[in-house]
Amino acid sequence: MTATIETEALTKTYSMGGKIEVLALKGITISIEKGEFVGIVGPSGSGKSTLLHMLGLLDRQTGGSLTIDGTDVSRLTDRERTAFRLHRLGYVFQDYALVSELTALENVYIPCLVRRVGVRECAKKGKDLLTRVGLGSRTDHLFTELSGGEQQRVAIARSLANDPDIILADEPCANLDTENSRTVLELFRKVNEDLGQTIVMVTHEEWHKTFLDRIIYIRDGLLDGYEYPRGNNRGKEAG
Repeated sequence: MTATIETEALTKTYSMGGKIEVLALKGITISIEKGEFVGIVGPSGSGKSTLLHMLGLLDRQTGGSLTIDGTDVSRLTDRERTAFRLHRLGYVFQDYALVSELTALENVYIPCLVRRVGVRECAKKGKDLLTRVGLGSRTDHLFTELSGGEQQRVAIARSLANDPDIILADEPCANLDTENSRTVLELFRKVNEDLGQTIVMVTHEEWHKTFLDRIIYIRDGLLDGYEYPRGNNRGKEAG
């Protein structure tokens, strides 16, 4: 496999006002292969969500480089980054980030419409994606008519609407109970296996490991090693 994401000495510093600065990432060098289902794991405040935001072009790094599918995205303008996100990346957030006034179907095909694809084509794709995530009978339901687990499955369907190279998920099960969390993780696993979809997910739950190809451990803004939980005997490696 070839790498789809590569970082070299990636850093992120936040200014808290005055002379106070917080170094959230302290030089992260990682490589994520195409088709991997990768978890980013670490204690609260370790920098795992910051790293995901850098990888998803939701924020800019302070230093180092970030390459996605051979493109040095750190050199892109704001307009180019927006286009890159729209065409190449999909997102799933812990709070679902759905539009409450829209139906499940409309929420799913919004990214398709933004790309100026016809409404009929977008609607057909949205229905197909909702069927894939087990919500084919809920297309016309509003946000308030769906359970938390169903809302997150709508969000996953939406993340696939533009056939992204990479899906980035920031603690997608944080607001779900164990049963719904398992349903969401099984769905991610199926999408990964059936479509060869690259998925990078932040999590803090120990039992989520069984769904992942590889775990990237982050601690205090530094790489803290790897683990391969799915039948790989390499175990945990030092960072």
